[in-house]
Amino acid sequence: MLAASLDALAWFIGVVAAVVLRFEFEMTLQLWAATLALAAIAAVIQVVLGFQLAIYRGRHSYGSFEEVRTVALLVMFEALFLAVFVVLFGNYVGIPRGTMFLAFPFVLLTMFGVRYLARLVVDRTRKPGGQAKPALVVGAGQLGDNVVRSILTDPASPIVPVGLLDDDPAKKNLRLRGVPVIGRTADIADAARRTGATVLVIAIGRADGALLRDLTDRAEAAGMSVSVTPSLTNIGSGEESPSDLRDISIEDLIGRHPVDTNIELIAGYITGRRVIVTGAGGSIGSELCRQLSKFGPKELIMLDRDETGLQMAQIGTTGHGLLDTNEVVLADIREPETLREIFLDRRPEVVFHAAALKHLPMLEQYPDEAWKTNVLGTLNVVQAARAAGVSTFINISTDKAANPASVLGHSKRIAEKITAWAGEASGRRYLSVRFGNVIGSRGSMLPTFQALIESGGPLTVTHPDVTRYFMTIPEACQLVIQAGAVGRAGEVLILDMGEPVSILDVAKRMIAMSGKAIEIVFTGLRAGEKLHEELVGDSESLERPFHPKVSHTRADPISPERLDKAGWEARMYAEPRNNDTALITPLAVDLADAREARRAE
Repeated sequence: MLAASLDALAWFIGVVAAVVLRFEFEMTLQLWAATLALAAIAAVIQVVLGFQLAIYRGRHSYGSFEEVRTVALLVMFEALFLAVFVVLFGNYVGIPRGTMFLAFPFVLLTMFGVRYLARLVVDRTRKPGGQAKPALVVGAGQLGDNVVRSILTDPASPIVPVGLLDDDPAKKNLRLRGVPVIGRTADIADAARRTGATVLVIAIGRADGALLRDLTDRAEAAGMSVSVTPSLTNIGSGEESPSDLRDISIEDLIGRHPVDTNIELIAGYITGRRVIVTGAGGSIGSELCRQLSKFGPKELIMLDRDETGLQMAQIGTTGHGLLDTNEVVLADIREPETLREIFLDRRPEVVFHAAALKHLPMLEQYPDEAWKTNVLGTLNVVQAARAAGVSTFINISTDKAANPASVLGHSKRIAEKITAWAGEASGRRYLSVRFGNVIGSRGSMLPTFQALIESGGPLTVTHPDVTRYFMTIPEACQLVIQAGAVGRAGEVLILDMGEPVSILDVAKRMIAMSGKAIEIVFTGLRAGEKLHEELVGDSESLERPFHPKVSHTRADPISPERLDKAGWEARMYAEPRNNDTALITPLAVDLADAREARRAE
């Protein structure tokens, strides 16, 4: 009610000021009466319409941009209406015809001024308390502005911004909410010394892992702790807001790769279609399901042989894990007839094939399992998809398929070739997407390192120089879905994973973050492992015709008739291993002897 009273008073001030100034303070009693009557009419209209539009019933926060805009439109409408009234009838009571045009700016200035003063008072009462730690904010863009505003209006905030750092020369004199830009990112140590800041907040929406590592190293050298805003992926999905600060994690340092998602391209092949995801209970498959569900498929079918994994995937997409609907399908890709029945019954139009065995050392011991799942399982899914008339088929591959040296790599390379054959044979978009390690997947490096650290160590690293490519699961899945929109029949699409990361550096950072004294032990590279992984094979040529982070190449197709398990196993057991992926005929190697030799090592 106070806001309505103040706005009514603003109309009295505006109308009286307009008339008094027009007559240079020489007012008759009759003119005073007419002026006050006009002001009263304007005030009543303001209050009535304000309540009708819910301005005075909590529609907007008082003094917010949205409220100011609504009030301005209302005042403008009311001023025009009363101006017409005064032009027609004002002369009868001595009120000048231009009164409302002169009163309009007075009214707006009064209303805006009151709101501005209210905001100042509120902001002063909401500032962080005296115990808040001084902080530097890296990034003076929109995200930085949101962060500064959020901190300065939160009395419980543990930090208070004392300066901004930005490398844009145009922002060197900028102030956000009264907080000045005091230098560039190279000046972190100097800025911390001058301001006494003990916390660095990174508010750069498109910061990748390399930039975050650099800024973190500079901050730690200056004795500062580091906080970071959420990734663009999480902000864009609505899971987190820009002001949700948290301590920087190892996932941020090695896996952030901001992705530009073309919604229109994705919607063109997902929205309104029947989509099936194999391996839906796995780390990649479940995240694919969660992201795909947001694009409005006609039907999203989650297929896996892991019932618990399916339950988690269902929770991620529908919010429940009842497992009592036909959107979850319990099946094994090793069973071709079962797959064919499912595909012919459900008639999917788009397939994401994420089901696979992925642990390299395990498959070195059991190559037959790799053949059954990664090779024949892929063939089974491809054949079922072709029988059901699937128009888009996306096979999830791995960087280990580029110049493969392991059983895992060779099996996934054949899966790429099978997919390429199906694309060329059908003329439809059957393609593969290849990328490196994803952070946080079950049994992957980071959870393993974390478990070893929590148990007190030692932390095992295969080699001091070993490197790997990393990407977070959500960002990898975003690019997979994006790649599905731009891929062509028979292609292998390779995701840009940034620069490879030193595993030893990751281990050291995780130990430092834990605050524990953990020993690092080097165990040596395991059979089939490379010192440095590759995303592109020696014989592959690349192009990027559609997306800056998706490269296109082609795999040599291999038809089902040319698959030769005995020859493949012979090459896997050969000493040294024959890694020529063009070979499809058996080598002159005694398979039984080769197996025994490998197992004896």
